[in-house]
Amino acid sequence: MVMFMRPLHQLLSALLLSVVALNASADQYQAAVDRFRKAGAETMIDGAYGYAIFPTIGKGGIFIGGAYGEGRVFARSSMVGEVAMTQVTVGFQLGGQTYSQLVLFRDENAFKEFTSGNFEFGAQATAIALTAAAGVEASTGGGSGTSVSGNQNNATVEHGGYRKGMAVFTIAKGGLMYEASIGGQKFDYTPY
Repeated sequence: MVMFMRPLHQLLSALLLSVVALNASADQYQAAVDRFRKAGAETMIDGAYGYAIFPTIGKGGIFIGGAYGEGRVFARSSMVGEVAMTQVTVGFQLGGQTYSQLVLFRDENAFKEFTSGNFEFGAQATAIALTAAAGVEASTGGGSGTSVSGNQNNATVEHGGYRKGMAVFTIAKGGLMYEASIGGQKFDYTPY
């Protein structure tokens, strides 16, 4: 079994890296931020101290899975560094997907925590999934409720969506996967 899992893990890693490498042009960072703005996070983006944007994260798995994405970090509208995200998961999961992810920092303390070295989301961390057709309202406790609002870009997100100074949003780009947690995501930050 172990001999089978190693080649599977290597193949999965290579596939995820190639998907991300093909999709990470400079214009895609701004386009990804614009998608989150249009999906309803504009007020939170404008009010945040900073953010990390990942235009494309590739995720896949068959019981053992992984995810990888490269992003950029901004503080007060200035790009201050690059970040790589990795995630290994074990448990029931099947399929693959690509998605964009936005991590907002409410204040300088949250920004410093994220950029202090190797930051990791805890096992119970979740993200608010945004789409053009969903209305999302983040609660003050960091949870979320989602309701269908038609085929319009009219989702709303309130300032209360922060948990421990950070709010995380995702937008699916393609694929299908049964497993949606961001718990265990590790971030390796490199300042400019």
